[in-house]
Amino acid sequence: MKKPLVLPKFKDEDEEREYWDKIDITDYFEPSDFKRVIFPNLKRTNKAISIRLPEPLIEEAKEKAGKLNVPYQKLMREILQHGIRAIKTA
Repeated sequence: MKKPLVLPKFKDEDEEREYWDKIDITDYFEPSDFKRVIFPNLKRTNKAISIRLPEPLIEEAKEKAGKLNVPYQKLMREILQHGIRAIKTA
C-alpha cells in the first residue's frame, strides 16, 4: 500500500497548482486506483475575449515567452493580472 496523501489548505489556485507541479502522485496512487469520471455540468472558468494589440507587442511577448519556456498567451494573461492587481483604487 502506498503512503496516504494529506492535502494542505490552499490559499488560491496558484498555490494549489504549484503544489501539484511539485509532487509525484505515483508515490500515493496506483494506476488501478483511478476510475474514469465525467463532469457533464462543468463550466469553464475562463472566458475567451477579443483584444486588438499591435503586432510588435505580440511578437515581443512571443519572444519573451519563448525564453521563459511558457506559452505566450499565459505570459500575457499573467502580466495583465499582475498589472490590474497593482492598480490602486480609491
